[in-house]
Amino acid sequence: MEQTETFAQIKRKTLISTLSLFFQSGYSAFLGLAANLVVTILLTPKIFGMYIATLSLISVLNYFSDIGLAASLIQKKEVSNDDIKTTFTVQQCMIIVAVSLGFLISNVVKGFYKLPTEGVYLYWALLISFFISSLKTIPSIFLERKIKFQRIVLVQIIENTVFYLSVIIFAVLRFELTSFTFAVLLRAVTGLILIYILSPWQPTFGISKKSLKQLLSFGIPFQASSFLALFKDDLIILFLGKILGFEALGYIGWAKKWAEAPIRIIMDNISRVLFPVISRIQHDKAQIGKVIDRILYYQTLILAPTLITIAIFMQKMVFIIPKYGKWEPALPLFYIFCLASLFSSYSSPFMNLFNALGKVKITFTLMFIWTVATWILTPLFTRWFGYSGFPYVLLIIASSSLAVSFIAKRFISFHFFKSIYKSLFATFCMGIVLLLTMQIILNVYMSITFSLTLGALTYYAMLLYLFNINLVKELKSLFVK
Repeated sequence: MEQTETFAQIKRKTLISTLSLFFQSGYSAFLGLAANLVVTILLTPKIFGMYIATLSLISVLNYFSDIGLAASLIQKKEVSNDDIKTTFTVQQCMIIVAVSLGFLISNVVKGFYKLPTEGVYLYWALLISFFISSLKTIPSIFLERKIKFQRIVLVQIIENTVFYLSVIIFAVLRFELTSFTFAVLLRAVTGLILIYILSPWQPTFGISKKSLKQLLSFGIPFQASSFLALFKDDLIILFLGKILGFEALGYIGWAKKWAEAPIRIIMDNISRVLFPVISRIQHDKAQIGKVIDRILYYQTLILAPTLITIAIFMQKMVFIIPKYGKWEPALPLFYIFCLASLFSSYSSPFMNLFNALGKVKITFTLMFIWTVATWILTPLFTRWFGYSGFPYVLLIIASSSLAVSFIAKRFISFHFFKSIYKSLFATFCMGIVLLLTMQIILNVYMSITFSLTLGALTYYAMLLYLFNINLVKELKSLFVK
């Protein structure tokens, strides 16, 4: 697969792909918001905690479905049919083993977490959807290598529509935890059919020793980092579910889900496009430096004001939304997670940079340090601070992730502070205005409306008059350059 595209062509595809992903994220966020509201209104924190724990358990099995071969295909400059065939065969063998193991330990999982029958059915449904989704890997890789994320986006939009509408409908019909069971199965089948329509591929089996050796040279260190991320993020959730109980885990899951929503929408999409883009231009260090500068600039421009806004308004929303007062105990956790989200967003571009440049040993080392720190600190902080302990640990780990930029300086020249300080200062001023106006205006609905309007105007004005940054022109420049 020859890479003959110019940087201008790659940039155009990158823009289209990124905007497509943002559109999908915005659409999914709207549906997710509606579904999350319905579910967290109708379900108890304990049932929501069961759902969070089950998802984390499936993430553990997901690790064993791959050994980094898919990422190797994206990172390689050229791929052959042997590479594709080998990746698919090895991955499916591992998937079957992982799913079989998942079903075999069903009784162990049920007894360990004291899951009801509905919880076991959800666990089984996620295992089945896990297998179905694995069949989408190769068609998706073809689209990612061509930086045609808009087609992947179309699949995700329809998948998410099916999933969230199913959750809402079944929750309203009082299926409770079983709502998720039906939704995940419908989503998996829908996505599989669509991806093969948009990216046709005839599955073939076989293993080339030469291809496998080349793919594993990148894949194993990459997957080792993924394993550490799994150990740090998902296994710790299972640990908390056991020692704190599902109700406390429900509070943690609610706070973490809302606080990380902006970075899931913004950073996950940027990172998803950034990895194949830098892989395509890995020979041009100057261009990579410019890409990193723009990523840091735009993510701060969007992410910082978004996080400060939801942090300030969440308390009012908890009391405005019917039956949402039960989540008030999770508000302190939510504020900590918001700050942690901002810090952690600055490590994502550099982790993708290391992987795209083939420096996977660096990402592994960093993930190892963060994982060890998480597992040492979480039990201690949980004993000292209860269910607030884990958010504090996450904040500490996220703060330390800023050091990643210093390591990246060894390979690429970029301007970290220069790219972010203007937006951060404007966000700080915006936050002060939001807090002051909410204190002055007592009517809840008027204070929210007026504060949002005045806050947005403050942010725009600060950027324009202090730093000569016109947000409208910035947006237009994306399409012109």
